[in-house]
Amino acid sequence: MKVIDLTPRGYCHGVLNAMAIVKKVIRTESYPRPIYVLGQIVHNQKITKAFKEHGVISLDQKGKTRLEMLEQVDHGTVIFTAHGISDKVIERAKEKGLTYLNATCRDVLKVHKAVKVKLDEGYQVIYIGHRNHPEPEAILDIDPSILFVENEKDAMLLPNDLGDKIFVTNQTTLSLYDIKSVLSIIETKYPSYIFDNEICNATTIRQQAVMDQEKVDLMLVVGDQKSSNSNKLAEVSRKSKDIPSYLIGGVEDINLEWLQGIDSVSVTSGASTPTIVAEEVISFLKQYKKDDPNTWHHQSSLSLTDIL
Repeated sequence: MKVIDLTPRGYCHGVLNAMAIVKKVIRTESYPRPIYVLGQIVHNQKITKAFKEHGVISLDQKGKTRLEMLEQVDHGTVIFTAHGISDKVIERAKEKGLTYLNATCRDVLKVHKAVKVKLDEGYQVIYIGHRNHPEPEAILDIDPSILFVENEKDAMLLPNDLGDKIFVTNQTTLSLYDIKSVLSIIETKYPSYIFDNEICNATTIRQQAVMDQEKVDLMLVVGDQKSSNSNKLAEVSRKSKDIPSYLIGGVEDINLEWLQGIDSVSVTSGASTPTIVAEEVISFLKQYKKDDPNTWHHQSSLSLTDIL
């Protein structure tokens, strides 16, 4: 079976920065304990579990905002995740006298700055993103006037009388397909709109590699189910190449039935996936032989220490 290792793989700069901040706090005793992360530092359960072994508490409760989760913290150190944080949450952390560190990705900070500038200039801001994701949550907290759009249906429901000053931007981890379909509707409704495409470079390059790959029988994306950019890689593969594509957390998630009758498989990974996890998947596929049961074992041998 031919195994194609798509590049780039490994962490993006935002993930590297966020993880470096957590590691620094862990090894620096002067930071007050306990150590909290408001959400998941990056969207990867393996990383979250590995940091938990070092005493890091991830407050990630479905249905609760970052501000609501912060109210559970009375002392210690709080780390804000790579996905961004609102000024309201930062101010509340100060009021509570907490030590805090901001691990927001620089690409996300760029979006925050652009939105604030355009609001000050009198623009109506429209933000394209995914509901229940922390990145839009922080953006929408900037100002209640910001209009949120997730899909074509939302775009169709936007008011027609928003004036001539319309600024549109987006979540950094969307797919090119998400942007294109929504923008086509926005352009019809507001011909004079300004668009600032903020899909980050790491996301764009990986999606382009998937679109440019040769035709294969199967595509595996190594990443967490909560990772937006990982989900979008699988989606781009299905839409651009019509390739059966699956998102897996690691080698242990491979269904051997997927490999039946397969002559070629490509592998990529999300921006928050440890390189060693993706490499374990590739190593398994390269040694796999459909007629040799000795090659079928696919339980991960990685420890939590290996992950970090």
